[in-house]
Amino acid sequence: MERSKRSVLVVDDDKAMRDMVVAMLEDQGHDAEGSASADAAVERLRGYDFDAVISDIRMPGRSGIEMLGEIRQIRPDTPVIMMTAFGSIDSAVEAMQAGAFDYVTKPFKHDAVLVSLQRAFEHRNLEEENRRLRRAVDRTGSFGDLIGSSVAMREIFALIRKVADRRVNVLVTGESGTGKELVARTLHYAGARSDNPFVPINCTALPEGLMESELFGHVRGAFTGAVTSKRGLFEEADGGTLFLDEIGDMSPGLQSKLLRVLQDGEIRPVGGNTSKPVNVRIIAATNRDLTKDLESGRFRKDLYYRLNVIPIEIPPLRDRRDDIPALAEAFLIKHGEGRNYRLSGDGMERLCGYHWPGNARELENAIERAVALSEEGELRAEDIPLPQDGRASDTHRGLDDFLSQALAQKLTLSELGDRYTARVLECTSGNKARAAKILGINRRTLYRRGFGGELNGSDVERHAEH
Repeated sequence: MERSKRSVLVVDDDKAMRDMVVAMLEDQGHDAEGSASADAAVERLRGYDFDAVISDIRMPGRSGIEMLGEIRQIRPDTPVIMMTAFGSIDSAVEAMQAGAFDYVTKPFKHDAVLVSLQRAFEHRNLEEENRRLRRAVDRTGSFGDLIGSSVAMREIFALIRKVADRRVNVLVTGESGTGKELVARTLHYAGARSDNPFVPINCTALPEGLMESELFGHVRGAFTGAVTSKRGLFEEADGGTLFLDEIGDMSPGLQSKLLRVLQDGEIRPVGGNTSKPVNVRIIAATNRDLTKDLESGRFRKDLYYRLNVIPIEIPPLRDRRDDIPALAEAFLIKHGEGRNYRLSGDGMERLCGYHWPGNARELENAIERAVALSEEGELRAEDIPLPQDGRASDTHRGLDDFLSQALAQKLTLSELGDRYTARVLECTSGNKARAAKILGINRRTLYRRGFGGELNGSDVERHAEH
């Protein structure tokens, strides 16, 4: 049993019982203290946050259950274990309904109290860790190794917290480089399966025959070269999570065998005659549009609906530019190897202005190159190598389309300026300071020109129509 030092308040009007429990807890290395009444215990709890409370139910004056109600108000996170006389099961049920963490019956064995207390400590640790994670997400815009403060990423964090402890299958979609495996790992390590294996496999890495053996295992002599039996990845992931990356590229034959495993919860090794039960959560990922593959028959509909119980779509980085600064800083720390690198204002502006077709993976590669080619210190725009030609062609195409539309609609110079200003604000997610800098004007000019409020899609349309 874990012997980390924790503080416990023991409440019992019977001095002999109270002293015995205090001594037992001190022998286990805990700080224990006794109170002779519910009133004294509540007063003590107002001034000190104990890790747990152990209390008798029947006491003169206020009962333990009445005291429990007040503890729930002043120390809602403190687990309370109730002691009740043998045969008083009704009192125990009442205590649990009132919010007690657990109960033990007198006379009790020491181990029964210690096991219940250890569970109470673990419960409190879990609650504190969950709150710490929520605060960290709110403060830093991160969850595990996932980073992002955009609305889209916060919604993904919230969804991960909701489903992490459930066995339901999850389908993660998004362009290459958006971080689909990071989402899968975060789901696994944030949930109840975190102590068991997380096993990833890329469904495009092996031909169908070898992939079947890799997933389900094989028996000795199943095929040429199978000189010994081998466990498959389903068995390796038993009790944990199997991550099937690029599931959209799985062959039709293997899709049907995977479906059978999901339906039956059993695998049959290649060449084997008997099935084995497995307890595995499936997280699949793809950068393909599987709905189109369903229509063409390339991907099985029944398998799709088995996998797509909880869909998580990761938007491309160009659609969540608010995440670029935090990602860039994280990659600087990762690849700076303890050296002092920082991004200048124009360096960060350069990163935020690029369209990142390779998403977060391309951003990380750009930061890694910049760090490798630069001396320790500030990284300016010219220190960050980006494929300028590709960006320029995209920009010029967009500008040509914009001007062509303006000419077709015979916009005045004032109307053209308003439309351009609206587009710049849209591209900067309404950030007026950044928009003003791009436009070469100050923020007051934006307000004078009627762009003072929050900008949304209807604002863009309104200025486009003027």
